[in-house]
Amino acid sequence: MSVDQTRTGLQLRSLARSTGHLELSLVSVPVPEPQPDEVVVRVEASPLNPSDLGLLFGAADMSTAVYTGTPAHPIVTATIPQDRMRAVAGRLDQSLPVGNEGAGVVISAGASAGAQALIGKTVAAIGGAMYSQFRTLKADQCLVLPDGTTPEEGASCFVNPLTALGMVETMRREGHTALVHTAAASNLGQMLNKICLADGVGLVNIVRSKAQADVLRALGAQHICDSSSPAFLQELTEALVATGATLAFDAISGGPLAGQILTCMEAAAVRNAATVGRYGSATHKQVYVYGKLDLRPLELGGNFGFAWSAGGWLLFPFLQKIGEPAAQKLRERVVAELKTTFASRYSRHVSLAEALQPDAIAAYGRRATGEKYLITPHK
Repeated sequence: MSVDQTRTGLQLRSLARSTGHLELSLVSVPVPEPQPDEVVVRVEASPLNPSDLGLLFGAADMSTAVYTGTPAHPIVTATIPQDRMRAVAGRLDQSLPVGNEGAGVVISAGASAGAQALIGKTVAAIGGAMYSQFRTLKADQCLVLPDGTTPEEGASCFVNPLTALGMVETMRREGHTALVHTAAASNLGQMLNKICLADGVGLVNIVRSKAQADVLRALGAQHICDSSSPAFLQELTEALVATGATLAFDAISGGPLAGQILTCMEAAAVRNAATVGRYGSATHKQVYVYGKLDLRPLELGGNFGFAWSAGGWLLFPFLQKIGEPAAQKLRERVVAELKTTFASRYSRHVSLAEALQPDAIAAYGRRATGEKYLITPHK
């Protein structure tokens, strides 16, 4: 079955110009004819994840945004500060589609048996350009959702669930026994709490307010440290002593938090150690940065000895590293627990055009806990 070659659909695009301006707009694009191993998905739901915002906003200062166009075809233009132009050098003057993941219904397929078997199925997909009304994808990029699962329920079944599972899998593979997580009341953080509670893994949650702490407490989280508390460092050290956590995943990145975590890990290790050498404890401490909620430079000041390291962590390289059989096991767990452990809740549903309105950009651009947006392209 093939799609009508005259069919087009709207797609959200981000264009960083060499003039130092960002342009967001909706573009009408043809729906590619599916090859034998491809399908066409009518996209019904796609989440606005923090990982999407880097591509969407392209280092622009969104406080400078100017809104033009029409309600159906808005155009957003913003200034990219000169000192941030290097960050977008590789994408200048390229109109890029946005959206890592989403879900919808397969309306057309190529000739292969695998593709044909997906016709009419509700599927989730991760392949980029998901802020689109239609998306042509390889059949093996699609995950068939269980009967009775809506596109909204399956829209966020890749990035956050697999990242949370990947953190626990990294912990096990690298010989750690417990975790620290920052921005811990996020949608992803709530999933991580459920995983750790179910699997008996110690987890130290770092949040930035009492309200966020209350969200996690209601989920049964045992160790919650509020970075706005005057006693934060003492409370973090005690939580690290109790759990033995020597691995942290940091979504904040900028500022002193990563260094504070390493310092408190060292304090906990020293307290638990029988002897301590002149270079500090022999316990290896690791911080992985996986987000950039704070745009300031990363500060690694503190007293954490020499047995430590810090680096970046990204989901897709991790999945490639562990191999397809291990990655498939993680995906199978997501499907099995899609309506429990990995359920996502959205504060607002917006169309493609509404996603480019000032109030929407101001809200999801804050990356605030509890304000997860869902794009519904056919709204």
